[in-house]
Amino acid sequence: MSAARTEAPWVRRTLIGVALVFMFLFLVLPLAAVFTEALRKGLESYVDALKDPDAWSAIRLTLITALIAVPLNLVFGVAAAWAVAKYEFRGKSFLTTLIDLPFSVSPVVAGLIYVLVFGAQGWFGPWLAEHDIKIVFAVPGIILATIFVTFPFIARELIPLMQAQGNDEEQAAIVLGASGWQTFWHVTLPNIKWGLIYGVILCNARAMGEFGAVSVVSGHIRGQTNTMPLHVEILYNEYQSVAAFAIASLLALLALVTLVIKSVAEWNMEREMKALAELPPERPTALAP
Repeated sequence: MSAARTEAPWVRRTLIGVALVFMFLFLVLPLAAVFTEALRKGLESYVDALKDPDAWSAIRLTLITALIAVPLNLVFGVAAAWAVAKYEFRGKSFLTTLIDLPFSVSPVVAGLIYVLVFGAQGWFGPWLAEHDIKIVFAVPGIILATIFVTFPFIARELIPLMQAQGNDEEQAAIVLGASGWQTFWHVTLPNIKWGLIYGVILCNARAMGEFGAVSVVSGHIRGQTNTMPLHVEILYNEYQSVAAFAIASLLALLALVTLVIKSVAEWNMEREMKALAELPPERPTALAP
């Protein structure tokens, strides 16, 4: 008998009540406050805040950064997960450690690393200045910092999924004459599609909401290197609360959409993993003489 059935009813009600209160205080209430403050002076003020040229510049830069960072992390994540889950090679544990590195390094520290490498007084700063190439305090630095803080998400979602699935189907496809590319498109990719979607959604949400690393390398140049989170900070510091919460509401909407898609992807992934676990083990077949 499960522990949930042996517990007293008041214990279950208390735990559920605590969870609901916690979710209301730390999830529902902050989201409601964001939209309430954004619409405090009416819909017209809300729309005007979004029409501001600096706001559009921040939105555009955020989208450009995500459109570059997420596909690059998608390619890296799939390649890294395939290598870690399907093959044994020297340095495998080191590669896994590198994948986890952004989780253990503060985003601010990550931004400072790029300033150290590409800044005016950095390792490559003089060479970049000679060739009129701007990395730090420009869009390339923002993209590089975003790629660094987001690249573990897709790989970390795919590695356990691909390890659980094994490589029997890929080996069977190769034995039947499929090429490596055909095996990936027709066998591997369909098996990992929900985990891949899950990882891409998380990666995109982090890319669009990143603050620490981007704040260090952006230079806070209004209308040029401010992303949406940085623009929200500037507006709030200037006591333009309605405009700040209007931009913040877009990030909140992104969070809600991410939560819905994440839940759907997670449910489908769990269902496929459960179906995979319930499959009977394959019996070895005798080779034909």
